[in-house]
Amino acid sequence: MTDKIWTRPTKMKSKIEIPLKMKDVLREQIFGGSLLPLQKLPSERDLSDLFSITRISVKDALASLETEGLIYKENRRGWFVSPPRVEYNPLSRSHFHQMVTEQQRIAETQLINISTIMAPSHYAKALALTELTEIHVIERLRFIDGRAVLFVENCLISHFFPNIILENLTQSLTTLYQTKYDFTTSRSRFDVIPAAAPAHVAKALNISPGQQILKICRVNYNQHAQIIDCEFEYWRPDAVMISIDSIEHS
Repeated sequence: MTDKIWTRPTKMKSKIEIPLKMKDVLREQIFGGSLLPLQKLPSERDLSDLFSITRISVKDALASLETEGLIYKENRRGWFVSPPRVEYNPLSRSHFHQMVTEQQRIAETQLINISTIMAPSHYAKALALTELTEIHVIERLRFIDGRAVLFVENCLISHFFPNIILENLTQSLTTLYQTKYDFTTSRSRFDVIPAAAPAHVAKALNISPGQQILKICRVNYNQHAQIIDCEFEYWRPDAVMISIDSIEHS
């Protein structure tokens, strides 16, 4: 009876340590440079065979590494090593392309859709609208080093921006506001929350609907203290790090 009491914890411990070992091996390979950014990992079945563990244990270990931001998954393609995160300082006035380029990375923007609608309630709330107001919704997909990492919905109060939908909307809207409409951003308000990816965002980022993303809602004020637009950013969590230095921008 005594032997059974002492041998049972030993067996449970070995079962727990096996998937942790796989996770530790992959982590060490990533930090050591043997597995390179954007490199594809073996399939879940191959990892199961390689480490002699169940597929469930493989999935748990991979999910843990994904939470750490070391790997990411794409639908129908598998798991990949995450590139280094870009640093995003909300206090900075740098636009996306400038921010990414300054960190020696390659930025691209793809225009997905433009629509002109009466502001639905969730947009109206963000824009502090108290009556029916027409807005432009500009949907864009943004890439870093060729990987889609950010889906953005820019919501512009249309009367501030006549004919803007005729412009090249893959460029920086911040720059366009300044050069064409003489607006500068004097203030921005940010809300940052983990969220589940809506279906249209998941499709653009090639992830599963409901998968966790980092959602940033940014409301922008012009030099006259008027709200002129807001944007909803949906980031792959492994692609970005929020970095704020209040001294630099005080």
